Amino acid sequence: MKHLVIRLTNLGLRGTTLVSKFLLIFMLARFLEPAELGLYGLLTVTISYALYFLGFDFYIFTTREILKTEPENRGQLLKSQVALSLILYAVFLPLTFGLFALELLPWWLLPWFLVILVLEHITQELNRLLVALQRQLVASWVLFFRAGAWCVAVVAVMFLNEPSQELPTVLTGWIAGSSIGMLIGVAVLWRIPMGGWLKSVDWGWLKKGLKIAIPMLIATLALRGIYTVDRYWFEALAGLDVLGAYVLFIGMCMALLGFMDAGVFTFLYPAMIAAHANNNAAEFRKKYHQLAWQTVVLTALFSVCAWLAAMPLLQWLDKPLYLERIDLFAWLLLSTGLFVVGMIPHYGLYARGQDKALIVAHIAGFLVFLASTAALAPIAGELAVPFGLISAFAFMLAWKTFQFYRLTPADWR
Repeated sequence: MKHLVIRLTNLGLRGTTLVSKFLLIFMLARFLEPAELGLYGLLTVTISYALYFLGFDFYIFTTREILKTEPENRGQLLKSQVALSLILYAVFLPLTFGLFALELLPWWLLPWFLVILVLEHITQELNRLLVALQRQLVASWVLFFRAGAWCVAVVAVMFLNEPSQELPTVLTGWIAGSSIGMLIGVAVLWRIPMGGWLKSVDWGWLKKGLKIAIPMLIATLALRGIYTVDRYWFEALAGLDVLGAYVLFIGMCMALLGFMDAGVFTFLYPAMIAAHANNNAAEFRKKYHQLAWQTVVLTALFSVCAWLAAMPLLQWLDKPLYLERIDLFAWLLLSTGLFVVGMIPHYGLYARGQDKALIVAHIAGFLVFLASTAALAPIAGELAVPFGLISAFAFMLAWKTFQFYRLTPADWR
C-alpha cells in the first residue's frame, strides 16, 4: 500500500509539473507582449542547451557507476563529478558572454541568465542523483519546485498584481523555485550515508566516464540543437514579435511530448530493456507493439483536440497576432507529431543497445534541418523554420525505422 501511495504521489507531482509549465507559457501569452514572450523563449532554450555543456551528460556514466559502488566509496565519485563540473564551469560560463556580445540576447539579461543556469544545473544533477539512489519521491519534489510550483506562483502574482506583469517577475520566480528545489535536494542528500569524501579526485574514473558520455553528448547536442537554433533562426527571419507566437505554439505542442513521456514512454521502454536483457523476444515484441499503437493513437487524438481547442483559446488571449499566425501552429503540430512517432523506433533501438544508429540519426537530422531551412528561407520566409523541422523529423523517423528493422531480428519485431 505504501509503495502504491508513493508511486501515485510521484506521478501526481510529475503530472502537476507538466501542467504548471503549460499554464505558465499560456498565461504569459496573455500577460506579456509577444516580443517579451519571444525573448523568454530565447532565454529558456539557451539555458536548456547550455546545461549540456555544464554537465556533459556525465550522469549517464555516474548513474550506473554509483549503483555498482559501495556506499562507503560513493562520496569519492560525487566529489570527482563536482570537480569535473567546476572545470566545465570555468571553461564554458565565460563563453556564454559571447551570446550577449553578439547581441543574440540583451545585456540586461546576463545576471539572470548566469544565476538561473547554475541553479538549473545543480538541481538537475541533484534530481538525477536522487533517482539513481532510489529516492524517486524526493526527486519528484525537487523537480516540482524547480519546474512546476514557481510557475503557478508567478501566474498568481501576475494575475493579482498588474504592474508585476513583466519578464523580471518570471525570472525571479524561476530563481526562487530552483533555489527551494536545490535546498531540498541537498538536505536529503546530506542525510544519505556515503563515505569517501576525503579521498582524492579520481581522474582516471572521470576520463573513463567522458569516453562513454561524450559520444551520447554529441548526439544530444545535435537533437537539442534543432530545438534551439530554430528560435534564433525564426527571430532573424520574422522578428521578436512573431517569435512570441512561435514560442507559444511550440510550447503548446511540447505538451504532447511531455504527456507521452510521462504516460507512455516511461512505463514501456524500461520493460523493453529488461526483455532484451533477459533475451525474451516475445515480451520485447509485445511491449514494442504496445508502445507503437499507444503512441500513434494518442498522438493523433492529442493533435485533433489541440487543433479544435486552439481557436477559442487564442481568442481568449486577446492578442490579434496569435490568431493571425495560427498557420504556424498547424505546421509545428505536424512537426511535433513526426518527432513523437519517431520515438517508437528510437526506443526500439535504445532498448537493444543500438546507440550508434541513434547518434547518426540525430547528427544527420540536425544537418537536414540546417540544409532544408537554409534552402527554403528565400522562398518561404519564416515558414522555412517549421518546414525545416518537418523535414528533419520526417528524415529521423524514416532513418530510425529503417535501422530498427535492419538491426532487429524478425522474431523480435
